[in-house]
Amino acid sequence: MSDIHEPDQVDAIMAAWRRERPDADPAPQGIVGRLHRIAGMLDAALDENFARFGLSQGEFDVLATLRRAGAPYERTAGDLAEQTMITTGGLSKRIDRLETRGLIERTVDAIDTRRRNIRLSAAGLTLVDEAYTAHMALEHELIKHIADPESLAAALRNWGSELQDAHS
Repeated sequence: MSDIHEPDQVDAIMAAWRRERPDADPAPQGIVGRLHRIAGMLDAALDENFARFGLSQGEFDVLATLRRAGAPYERTAGDLAEQTMITTGGLSKRIDRLETRGLIERTVDAIDTRRRNIRLSAAGLTLVDEAYTAHMALEHELIKHIADPESLAAALRNWGSELQDAHS
């Protein structure tokens, strides 16, 4: 990977702001603007990859959250909402679609029979494992040009924590 790069659209935007508003430093756009653009590119790549499995990112998130729970691959709807950061309304729609496709099942909670749990079906387990393998291969491909991915991950973790603390 070369240290010399061609100017991009963010550079052009920053140059225009420097020209038009020399009193305001647009330097943060070099990070925030690029992260915003990269996020869009990442979303498009993830959408395309999940579509190969007939899934949206949100549907994969639900299946993956159940898979990460370990056998019997089951969580309450409340746990799912918390673990996926999906609103309960959005989660309910995803659960309905996944259940219709036979990828999850609603079960009665063993302790509180008034509660329903969401569990991966055998077909859901097979699909999420296949999709996860492809997902990890894609993510490795997407980060292959980052010189020090662990340092970048640590910097982003710290920045995210600071932003969360400042805005909560």
